[in-house]
Amino acid sequence: MMSQQPVDLARKLTLPLLVLYGLGVTIGAGIYVLVGATAAEAGIYAPISFLVAAVVVAFTGFSYAELATRHPVSAGAAAYVDAGFRSPPLTLTVGLLVAASGIVSSAAVSLGAAAYIADVIALPQTFLAIVVILIIGAIAAWGILESVTIAAIFTLLEIGGLGLVIFFGIKADPGILAKSLTLLPPLELSVWGGILSASLLAFFAFVGFEDIANVAEEVVEPHKTLPRGILLTLAITAVLYFLVVSVVVLVVPMSQLADTAAPLAFVFDEAGSTTSGIFHGISIIATTNGVLIQIIMASRVIYGLAKQKNLPAFLTAVNPVTRTPVVATVVVVALVLIFATLLPIAELAEATSTLILVVFCLVNLALIRMKRSEAAPSGGVFAVPIWVPAAGLLLSVMLLITGFLTD
Repeated sequence: MMSQQPVDLARKLTLPLLVLYGLGVTIGAGIYVLVGATAAEAGIYAPISFLVAAVVVAFTGFSYAELATRHPVSAGAAAYVDAGFRSPPLTLTVGLLVAASGIVSSAAVSLGAAAYIADVIALPQTFLAIVVILIIGAIAAWGILESVTIAAIFTLLEIGGLGLVIFFGIKADPGILAKSLTLLPPLELSVWGGILSASLLAFFAFVGFEDIANVAEEVVEPHKTLPRGILLTLAITAVLYFLVVSVVVLVVPMSQLADTAAPLAFVFDEAGSTTSGIFHGISIIATTNGVLIQIIMASRVIYGLAKQKNLPAFLTAVNPVTRTPVVATVVVVALVLIFATLLPIAELAEATSTLILVVFCLVNLALIRMKRSEAAPSGGVFAVPIWVPAAGLLLSVMLLITGFLTD
């Protein structure tokens, strides 16, 4: 009997789907969930915290854009570190850190989804989070084109929801534009300490662009599509975040906003039950979308590590019908369930940010080593100057240190 040939992942993701995939996880993961926790740290200057986080992420985003075209494979960051350091233990560590960040992020966002659902259905939030995770896990195992198409539709609804936040925020307080100068922080150490501390939380809201690199084996024309997808995702996200967070902190009383898992709903308190209901529906979609995309990402990282022989071979199993890594997806869903039932949302978000910052440091350092030891890449590879990964490394280290000092 002939041995069965291994099944490869399906290459079906175009640039629009890839950008919507990236936007889906960044928007769903952060803006719908963490504005309150960020405002608790930075107060009215929370929008500046999001801008600081965007700057930190941007340099690393350019590094990822080059590395994704040099090595367009699943488990992207692990592959980049392997190419830069040639150290199997370090490669495995980075891969597991990335997978852990996706798992912990999914747990955090599932709690946000449960908080929005609990406003509509009077059931315990932990129970609702478990139901969300199980349903989303099934969708993730269904098929990459199907699951990412669903995620893309959800993402368009998310962006519409953010448009509603801006519109009703301005409608609730037409003088909001005149107050915009109050968002500029003074040059005081205590104020900037709060802003930088909040930036570690706000950084979580940008976790997503690097997920694009982890579906590289399912992208059409990866050398062209991957860098464009990464950079477009970052640019659109940064603009949306700044506008929305600015409106929210100027309209919603800080006492209401701080430490809530469903912060944007306050903007609609006086908008009427129909509008409020529509927004709650969009919020549920946005947060569940974040869970979906992070589960897809983490399962591909686990699959990629196993394919590189860094994890047990049974994790490389791809279902011949769905063309998805079903075993890796089941493992990821089980771990998300454990974390969602054990830890609160703010701790999960900070843990995700710390994990990703460590990965960013290593990825930028790997690119620096490649640029110093290898010839310049050819064949249409997107390339950046060496000072870009150097800046990404420095800024990531600074934000990591700030997080430890302000704990």
